[in-house]
Amino acid sequence: MPAVKEVIKRVRKIEIKTRGPVEGLLSGEYHSIFKGRGIEFSEVRGYIPGDDVRAIDWNVTARFNAPFVKEFIEERDLTLFIAFDCSASNEFGFQRSKKDVGCDIAASLMFAALRNNDRVGLCLFTAGVEKFIPPGKGKRHILKLLRELLYYEPKSKNTSIQSALSYLNNIIKKRSIVFVISDFISSDFELPLKQLKNKHDIILVDIADMREAHIPDIGYAFLEDAETGDQLLVDTSDPEFRERYIALVKDKRDDFLARMRRIGVDIIQINTSEPFYIPLQRFFKMRERRVMR
Repeated sequence: MPAVKEVIKRVRKIEIKTRGPVEGLLSGEYHSIFKGRGIEFSEVRGYIPGDDVRAIDWNVTARFNAPFVKEFIEERDLTLFIAFDCSASNEFGFQRSKKDVGCDIAASLMFAALRNNDRVGLCLFTAGVEKFIPPGKGKRHILKLLRELLYYEPKSKNTSIQSALSYLNNIIKKRSIVFVISDFISSDFELPLKQLKNKHDIILVDIADMREAHIPDIGYAFLEDAETGDQLLVDTSDPEFRERYIALVKDKRDDFLARMRRIGVDIIQINTSEPFYIPLQRFFKMRERRVMR
């Protein structure tokens, strides 16, 4: 871990950078979208004409031979988890790395939660979960999460989203909001995602870089897998190769999006070449309209 002054300086810089999006774009939408998602059972009382029949407790009704309904109260705070992919592929980026953009997104969500007095937890994963910080409140806790996010040195280069989701499914007991920030190169995670979605509100933040979809004409070059280290010599000046490459990347991306749509999970698509808060705002506005229907 670097010197304390350096940590404070960098955390302060990211706080200033994300202040605009948090104050101007996200806080209101964050509150209205997720408010009321956490509810807990309060009591059973006698049915009053006009009560929602879906709230009838049929077991108690049968026992007393009179209608009773369940009452719920809205929890005053929410619990937000950030599951962050620290694998080597996220170090890639033409102008900015996917990890840097992901840190800005995570920080914005954390500060939005702070303004709403919500609890925030952090899960850093690669081939497995490498660090888990239970949810807590307050600015000191948020700054601790940011310090870990910015300076944590991962032990593995590889990715297993499946392992991270399975871990969260076992450890999170209370209904929560879970943002998974990754480039989603690892694809075999549908089963734990479905299981987690049954209990929590899951949003995938899919970060891509322009150079992953389009290779420039620079002659012969080595393409290297950041996670495995495997290299392949290719002729980027060959138009047929570039077309096949673009088609392959597009097909893989389309397949991923189609599978996530079948599961019914929301995805925010981010490209490192554009301001991160634009698609984030677009998503929040979309969810706000959905909630108001």
